[in-house]
Amino acid sequence: MPQESTDPSTHAAVPEGDEPPLAAQSVFEPMVVMTGVNKHFGPLHVLRDIDLTIGRGEVVVVLGPSGSGKSTLCRAINRLETFETGTITVDGQALPEEGKALAQLRSDVGMVFQSFNLFAHKTILDNITLGPIKVRRKSKAEAEAKARELLDRVGVGEQANKFPAQLSGGQQQRVAIARSLAMEPKVMLFDEPTSALDPEMVNEVLDVMTELARSGMTMVVVTHEMGFARRAANRVVFMAEGEIVEVATPEEFFTHPKSTRAKDFLSKILTH
Repeated sequence: MPQESTDPSTHAAVPEGDEPPLAAQSVFEPMVVMTGVNKHFGPLHVLRDIDLTIGRGEVVVVLGPSGSGKSTLCRAINRLETFETGTITVDGQALPEEGKALAQLRSDVGMVFQSFNLFAHKTILDNITLGPIKVRRKSKAEAEAKARELLDRVGVGEQANKFPAQLSGGQQQRVAIARSLAMEPKVMLFDEPTSALDPEMVNEVLDVMTELARSGMTMVVVTHEMGFARRAANRVVFMAEGEIVEVATPEEFFTHPKSTRAKDFLSKILTH
């Protein structure tokens, strides 16, 4: 019988008869590789020698207490945050420092923030077609057809001709996801995408993200939503004080955390 792989870019084995995780059981090709990444904010060392490989089609959820470096890690992947030492590659290409090459890479790496960052003076349809027309050089007709398809996919197809202020927070965040998808990214980064939403709107956004995970999109998700981490992640990365403390499957992390810091974190988060 073959030995179970311990490579972090593989899934844990699934007992016979159980549902497999969202992505197929396989070894992932590397999509994002972070090696020895360090970042300071003044005297504060916010990323400490980060080594992390995220596979093509993998969903990695980054958890940890406030101030642990989660968002900084996520934002470093497309250099929204600079870093002093180390390397990051996306689909085999080193992260450029600036200029057109960096803009090109950012067009391949979708980002969804806590705030929706939609253009208030443009319709929902215009918000989504702007990038594909300007950056991807798509025709208006092609961009609009794709935008309407994506709006339907995230459940707000009927809102295409409205302005952002006419939509709820949950609807605006789903539009923000559709806008990122319209660029046909290789990777999607989510930086606490539900933290600014009213509680009743959180699930509608998480449902869209879960569907996206099922479709095979490579995703890095910084979140406090433990339910999403359990059902959608291939791996959980737990951070504290700028370090990756633990990497495990959701099942392993939530039922048998290995580090004292992870146990302490879960005991506070999962008390209710």
